[in-house]
Amino acid sequence: MAYLSKVSRKFIATAATAAITASIAVPAASAAAKFTDVPPHYQDAVDFLVSKGANGYTTTFGTHQTIKRVDAAVLLANVLGLDTKNAPASGFKDVPARAQGAVNALKAAGIISGKTATAFGTNSPVTRGELAIWLQKGFKLEGSAEHAFTDVNARYDAAVKAMVANNITNGVNKTKFGVNQPAKRGDFAIFLYKASLAQKDEDFKLSIMHTNDTHSHTEKIAKRATAIKEVRSQKPDALLLDAGDVFSGTLYFNEFQGQQDLEFMNYLGYDAMTFGNHEFDLGSSSDGHKGLADFVKKAEFPFVSANVDFSKDSLFNGLYQGTISSSPKDGNIYNGIVKEVDGEKIGIFGLTTEETPTISSTGKIEFSNYLEQAENAVDAFEKQGINKIIALTHLGYDDSIAFDNDLELAKKVEGIDVIVGGHTHTVLKAPTVVEAGNESTVIVQTGEYSNSLGTLDVEFDENGKVIGHAGELIDITKKADDPAVLEMLKPYSDKIAALQSQSIGVEAKAVLDGVRENVRAKETNLGNLITDGMLAKAKTVNPDTVIAVTNGGGIRASIEAGDITLGEILTTMPFGNTLGIMNLKGSEVKAALEHSVSQAPAASGGFLQVSGLTFTYDSSKPAGQRVLEVKVKGADGSFAPINDETSYFVATNTFTAKGGDGYEVFKKAYEEGRVSEPGYVDYEMFRDYLKTQTTVDPKVEGRIIDVAAAAPVTVTGN
Repeated sequence: MAYLSKVSRKFIATAATAAITASIAVPAASAAAKFTDVPPHYQDAVDFLVSKGANGYTTTFGTHQTIKRVDAAVLLANVLGLDTKNAPASGFKDVPARAQGAVNALKAAGIISGKTATAFGTNSPVTRGELAIWLQKGFKLEGSAEHAFTDVNARYDAAVKAMVANNITNGVNKTKFGVNQPAKRGDFAIFLYKASLAQKDEDFKLSIMHTNDTHSHTEKIAKRATAIKEVRSQKPDALLLDAGDVFSGTLYFNEFQGQQDLEFMNYLGYDAMTFGNHEFDLGSSSDGHKGLADFVKKAEFPFVSANVDFSKDSLFNGLYQGTISSSPKDGNIYNGIVKEVDGEKIGIFGLTTEETPTISSTGKIEFSNYLEQAENAVDAFEKQGINKIIALTHLGYDDSIAFDNDLELAKKVEGIDVIVGGHTHTVLKAPTVVEAGNESTVIVQTGEYSNSLGTLDVEFDENGKVIGHAGELIDITKKADDPAVLEMLKPYSDKIAALQSQSIGVEAKAVLDGVRENVRAKETNLGNLITDGMLAKAKTVNPDTVIAVTNGGGIRASIEAGDITLGEILTTMPFGNTLGIMNLKGSEVKAALEHSVSQAPAASGGFLQVSGLTFTYDSSKPAGQRVLEVKVKGADGSFAPINDETSYFVATNTFTAKGGDGYEVFKKAYEEGRVSEPGYVDYEMFRDYLKTQTTVDPKVEGRIIDVAAAAPVTVTGN
């Protein structure tokens, strides 16, 4: 488990050593072995003490010699991990400088007292009775075993009973504890070692499994089930959370509207889900959000969404509660819920991007500020005494700050311990930790399309502060199919296979050219058709969008003349890339086109197919100086030269928008928050655009012209 910079503890993960405090670290090579006076039954204890700073006497440890109060204090403070730098002065005048910090810290913690108000008794031997009191207080030892010791008075009785109860010592004989006897160095080593082993672990460890942006990639559910069951076999109390966008993206959703995913989520025992923007995609249909309401209603888990108000949509009457609930009901929507795990209360609240109304069909459902609602949720949990809080978000890890993102949430809202995120499809191979003030927040996200199952183990101290974490992504694609889930999937997958072979009702009059060497080096009729469809869809989101571009490397096959099937479309566009709309200056568009043709006439996956503009270039010139002329199509259908200072809305896929294929100019715009992500999937946009026509017969129109004599095309890249 990774530990945060302000904590110097190590998490001991195995169940066999779970009771051992994190401060213990016995050396691999025995230090006791070099001492001639350490019997075998003392070796582990002496090794432990040496690891905490104890010294021997050249060849001997001094096992049977007494130990001074000051030396015992220094070692005890080290083992307890006390703050020896900032504790107030003890008032003792006889403590040497080397030990003042330790004695100060022990006194401030109420563990030790002096012989007098000003004398600690530095050089006096510590007695067995004094050690019993120090260890009971220092390690908060519990237990009260009866004993037969006749030398134990009321001052020492509770401490000695705790020592006996925790099997730290049984006394010097059956009737004597040796309260007033000086403790030997060997005795001290054993006492301290055993007390460390017996110390009650007041830290709490929480395990989480998480998914996000699965987008109806139900074909992988049997593998996801295997991964979840494997984790549960080791961590039966692990929470299972989803950060939204279960809806949209494949034929499974088009056919079953999320009900197939819900069947498997119920089977796998999800604990909670928040809403992604795509959960609202059905809102523009004649049935409105009935599909989403049915999804919620049939769920065997609750939903959390603190900044989404469903109260004005009657379809959610009885489902939307808008509260923090300690006893949430399945199939209901709450701002947040309280889950009890191993006796500890965990607060979980949800957030969805405020961008949703502009990129989906929200209807009467309203969205409010994520920071304000997060603060309200945290405050509500803390008023209930809950100090372990998870934000289940669909904001995006580093999405445009003009709307919202997880990094900003962690910085601005105190009290959130874990953010389980989604929306930007970010692959966080290891958790990100944001430290703001005295708060630490761990952020996780799995990527997309059910490729990974995220796991996170978090350790909290007794005050609910995160002191350690360990997280990873489990590659679902490498898992075997769970037989039971595979059988459950079969009726759905059979239906999808049949759909893929069906015509979409559109005929291609000629071959739609997706040949690798062509789409990566020149304008093709298929590239034109795809970008025309992308531009048409982008205009429904932002009517000011005037250009569309897509990387030729994302076009993987031609479509033969004749009836077009869904299977052909999916073969041509298999990646499930989604729509992004960039706000670019004309100069940036030109820079992107320069990059597009930088390898010409050689073929490149980054070569752009275009709509809404034409450009000419000269491949014989140096890269970066090739674009000769760019014209943009106006509302009247005419083309005019691009203006370097004018801003243009440009549609593309989010792979390219984030800098894929080396498009640094797009990456910069993305990082500056100049890209919106409506999220429509490429193949769906293309299919829907095709279905607006009964036949298609696109031509190569001269959108992209190389004025240099064309050299034989060679293929580079992937």
